[in-house]
Amino acid sequence: MKFTKSKEVEPTAPGQVAIKKRSKVPGVMITQFVEEIPAGKSHPDFSRKPIALTIQEGKFAFFKAIITGDPTPNVSWDRNNGDTSDPGRYMVSYDPVSGEHQLQMPNVGVDQADTYKCYASNDYGRAVVTVTLNVIEVGFKKSKAMQEARLEQREKAVVDLKKTLRTRSDQKEAKKDGEVDEKFWELLLSADKKDYERICIEYGVTDFRGMLKKLNEKKREIEEQQSQYIEHLSNLRHIEIKTPGCAEFEFEMDLKDPTSKIFLFKDGVMVPFTNETDEKHSLRQVGRKYIFSVHGLNPEDAGLYQVDIEGVNVFSTDFKIPVADFLVKIQEVKCVEREDAVFECVLSAPLPKISWIGKNVPLEKGEKYDITVSEDMLIHRLVVQDCMQVDKGIYAAVAGMKSCNAWLVVDPDPDPNQRGKKAARKTTQAGGGGTDLIKIAAEQQEKLQKERDERMEQLKQIQAEAAAKEEEKLAEEETAAPEAPKPKAKPKPKPKPEPKPDSGGVAEEPEPEPEVEEEQPEPEEAVPPPPEEETPSEEPRKRVRTGPLIQDTVIDPGVHFISGLSDVHAIIGQSAELECKLSRDECDGIWYKDGKEITATDDLKIVKDGAVHKLIVTNCTEEDNGKYRFEADGRKTEAILVVEDPPRMNQDDLAKFSEPVIIRVGQNATFKLEFVGREPMKVQWYSEGEEMIEDNHTRIEKSASHSRLLLVKCQRKDSGEVKLKLKNEYGTIEALSRLIVLDKPTNPMGPVEVLEASASCVEFKWRPPKDDGGSPLINYNLERNQIGRNSWTKIGNIPGEPHYKDTDVDHGRKYCYRIRALTAEGTSDVFETTDIQAGTKAYPGPPSTPKVVSAFKNCITLAWSPPTNTGGTNIVGYNMEKRKRGSNLWGQVNPPDEPIKGKQCDVKEVVEGMEYEFRVSAINFSGAGEPSTPSEFVIARDPKKPPGKVIDLKVTDSTYTSLSLSWTKPKEEAGVQDEAKGYFVELRPAENTEWGRCNSNPLISSSYTIIGLKSMAMYWVRVVATNEGGDGEPRDLDNYIIAMPPPVRPNFTNRKMKSFMVVRAENSARVIIDFEASPMPTIIWLKDGTPVSKRVTVSNADGTSQILIPSAERSDSGIYTIIVKNIVGQETFSVEIRVTDDPKPPGPVELEENVPGTLTVSWDSSADEKRDNHLHYMVMKRDSIKRTWQTVADRLFNNNFTAINIMPGREYKFRVYSKNDIGLSEPSESQTWGIIRKKEKYRLNLAPSKPCNFDSAPIFTVPLKTHATPEKYECYMSCAVRGDPIPHVTWYRNNVSLNTNTNYYISNTCGVCSMLILRVGAKDNGEYKAVAENSLGRAECSTQLTILE
Repeated sequence: MKFTKSKEVEPTAPGQVAIKKRSKVPGVMITQFVEEIPAGKSHPDFSRKPIALTIQEGKFAFFKAIITGDPTPNVSWDRNNGDTSDPGRYMVSYDPVSGEHQLQMPNVGVDQADTYKCYASNDYGRAVVTVTLNVIEVGFKKSKAMQEARLEQREKAVVDLKKTLRTRSDQKEAKKDGEVDEKFWELLLSADKKDYERICIEYGVTDFRGMLKKLNEKKREIEEQQSQYIEHLSNLRHIEIKTPGCAEFEFEMDLKDPTSKIFLFKDGVMVPFTNETDEKHSLRQVGRKYIFSVHGLNPEDAGLYQVDIEGVNVFSTDFKIPVADFLVKIQEVKCVEREDAVFECVLSAPLPKISWIGKNVPLEKGEKYDITVSEDMLIHRLVVQDCMQVDKGIYAAVAGMKSCNAWLVVDPDPDPNQRGKKAARKTTQAGGGGTDLIKIAAEQQEKLQKERDERMEQLKQIQAEAAAKEEEKLAEEETAAPEAPKPKAKPKPKPKPEPKPDSGGVAEEPEPEPEVEEEQPEPEEAVPPPPEEETPSEEPRKRVRTGPLIQDTVIDPGVHFISGLSDVHAIIGQSAELECKLSRDECDGIWYKDGKEITATDDLKIVKDGAVHKLIVTNCTEEDNGKYRFEADGRKTEAILVVEDPPRMNQDDLAKFSEPVIIRVGQNATFKLEFVGREPMKVQWYSEGEEMIEDNHTRIEKSASHSRLLLVKCQRKDSGEVKLKLKNEYGTIEALSRLIVLDKPTNPMGPVEVLEASASCVEFKWRPPKDDGGSPLINYNLERNQIGRNSWTKIGNIPGEPHYKDTDVDHGRKYCYRIRALTAEGTSDVFETTDIQAGTKAYPGPPSTPKVVSAFKNCITLAWSPPTNTGGTNIVGYNMEKRKRGSNLWGQVNPPDEPIKGKQCDVKEVVEGMEYEFRVSAINFSGAGEPSTPSEFVIARDPKKPPGKVIDLKVTDSTYTSLSLSWTKPKEEAGVQDEAKGYFVELRPAENTEWGRCNSNPLISSSYTIIGLKSMAMYWVRVVATNEGGDGEPRDLDNYIIAMPPPVRPNFTNRKMKSFMVVRAENSARVIIDFEASPMPTIIWLKDGTPVSKRVTVSNADGTSQILIPSAERSDSGIYTIIVKNIVGQETFSVEIRVTDDPKPPGPVELEENVPGTLTVSWDSSADEKRDNHLHYMVMKRDSIKRTWQTVADRLFNNNFTAINIMPGREYKFRVYSKNDIGLSEPSESQTWGIIRKKEKYRLNLAPSKPCNFDSAPIFTVPLKTHATPEKYECYMSCAVRGDPIPHVTWYRNNVSLNTNTNYYISNTCGVCSMLILRVGAKDNGEYKAVAENSLGRAECSTQLTILE
């Protein structure tokens, strides 16, 4: 697309400049005319730029802009291909209240589609912004009346504009058939295809073909613009409320330039956003996913949100906050495992969908969760199917800005037989409001309908008043007119303003089109004067009804669907029903199947019940599959009918199949069941949950109509549940039965428990058989053998109780018994007992340690458990003994001949205030056994009162896994609360409702450390004091605790960190930074102020961070900065890394004598000089006399040096080195330099000389220069002095002599005085002075040395 006018440049006035400025609003170009703007003044800028508009032909189009600047800018509008000078088509307005500049185009045409520009200029600059207008050509023919009304409206637009604008605030803009809102195209560009129909219905667009054509054109255009900045864009998710008070929308995007700026607009106004999640608008980037969040929702947050990249629109989403509240909130639900849990709520206004959240996770409809809405859209239901323990938690319902939540409590199955097994799915449901909710919803529906009727009555009254005023105005105009040819025709519009309420509660006008057609021909047939007089009376009526600038009081939306068709799944042979509801009762419609019109038949019934239209398909067959459509008055709704043929069984056959099959061991078992359903059918047989596979024992027969299972020679272990499972593409069904295989019982089991073994009887019992063989036990058969004899005596059968008392025994003899179990199916194998001796004394073992149940000043109650070893006979009683603290004597509590029968005893013979301990011994037929271990000491006194709350509970320390607490013991109050003897610390995670104790035994100290916490988890903590009187009231911390260390501002712990580092090229560079911070900080590394490149590896750990450059290059040189930031603050540190290599030697060295006694040494630059700004040169000299190399110059940053004291008759050589932070290069050596002078004899005749006096005071011919040297570098100072006799030169720093200081190299050669400081530091800062003295006078020269950090 070409923008011809955008290339034109407005010339500036003489003396003006043209400085380009960047606006905060993307897409705005600013040119500043002056270099500096006076204080309080500003150049023009756009705080709100016009928004691109796509609108239908014939509608009212406008652009709005808000412009700032001081002085007030002049605003003008222009377009690329055309002009805006026609006042009938373009009108410019300004609203001083809102500050909006508008370009209005009433009755916009296709030829007005173009790129428009808005110019704003004042004395200090000019701002320009461009905006695009797209006009959709109407794809269908209007009625003749509407076409004429449009033509007439265009002709009179200028005349009526002012009157129209005055009445716009009191009227509502008429919405014609096919009207397109300006948000329509923005939403379609970012919507999924499945949402096209919904958006079109919402905005009243019926020309789908034209819409798709125009949409494809706009998509190509926007994709071309996006391709400049974006490589990939996908997974667009529109804005929705994720959690209470927060809405999000997201998309995935790859930017070509990661530094491209992202802008967020709401209703065309730029919205600031940050990366902080606690701000109003925030952006989070996770990989390629961008997530925009709006926090703290309020009604003003609704609107159209747009995301732009460098001024190009990427994503648009419309956020609508439903205004609804909860009349009935969801309640806590308690259910048993494998039950369904139901949450229900009732809203104050109908909503088609609300959000359900379970344990902070959004829930979607599926196999686990069933989400339904009532027909009136007031009752919303969530069914959590097949609840298990993992499903318990908090569930929430979110409707716009309102939310409510409740707990789901899942109890384990109370059936003990199902413990450890997977129970069968239950068909019962827990929770739900039932008929009460239906009643409340019905009352609310009546209330809403009543409110709608009241609003309709108000609208009728307002419209009637407006019509009456209009009629009065028409009557006045007719009276004032000289002629009124048709006064009787005027009352015709009288019934027009009377609204007619439809089923949807919206008023419509009765047959407006015929009225226009009747009145239109009359002006054409009449003579010219009457139409001119009649025109004023016709204009107001037409403008009210059809004009795009005047809005009707009541909108007639036409027939529309209150509820559309929904997809239906039906089983073959059953009935299916498709239902929809229109807004009017009197409207008829047509049904279609797969695009063909259908009529009623025997199996197809078409029912109309008021506004409800139904299509009932009886006895569904596969031919009934397809897409069904219902059309009424240009509106349509579609749904799919899917006829399924799942596996099905006859109920009589199923009942017969479920009866158990009972057989004996070794017999065959057969299971057979017939079924119907679509093939292919998967048939599976299961035994106790395990699938059976054909083998020698199992045979499975399968066919299209039945399946048969044959189990050959069944054994007892084959007993159990038998299940048949049928599955095809439409569903699954199961049938259950049971196989019982009868067999003889297993043998009885031990161990044998001897109840009594006295001289007169032996009594014992045993355990029944593990498996009774499927039949109840009838008797036990016993035999007895006296040890030492070979024969067994038959005792006979006894009843089926595993217990026997043998009274025919001899004292001291041992007996052995054989036991068999008898059932109807046979006799079990034998069980033989161990030897039992009659009449031998066996004393019982010690009971358990007595426990103090209660203690009072006159009674102490104790309890114990019986001994595990009874001595082979029954326990007949217990003896109890007591002992005072400090005494060695035990005294029996009960009389010797009266043993204690129970396992608890009240000791009343105690003295108040004394401490006692107790022990117990068991008694059987043989006598008393060993006593138990003594109990704890207990004081005979009344019970204590529980202690009060602990004081000053606080957190002393915390880490990511532990929490340290301290407190002060509670106060004592006589008769109210006693002294605390210990403490319990209790902990509750935020997501749980139950408290858990961290210590099993009471704490004595007033501090405790809780360990094993989850990092960053939220906990509630409390401490309970306890004593002998029980637990006191808990003391809670005021707020919840997060498992993390105390907040610590980031701080670098290593104070010896280097701020400068030299690295040889191709070597690795590593920087390690140690720090402390809490909570865990965000760590950012920057290189020269920008993020580090991908070549740099950043590794972060707890308390340390490092960067690693595996193979450093010269381009890696720079200042690396680490930013450590958390909620407390941030800290930064910078280190300079210089990557270099051994320097390359300088070029060839040349020598030149310009002044006798001196040599100028020059050389070509090193090849590394341009790449290394620290590279310098060093010059060394050797003469033919000394023959050693001496450094004559260092830190030379130029390419020449003048050597002095060149003596004739000597040979000199010079070497030049390149030097950098790594070291020296190879030298570049000069040619040998030498001057050989031949001495010639000559004679000179001199005139008589006159005595001359050359004595003079010292004078500096070359003064000292000011020096600024980096720290740790060399500093060289020099000056020249002249005088006769030769002056003595002394150097001073801050008036302190330096001539004897070995840190300074001082020389004086032929009047050239120099001083060298090898490694300057902060101590070398100051004033330096050279003082020359001889017998004739004194001179001095000073300079300042500044050390650079």
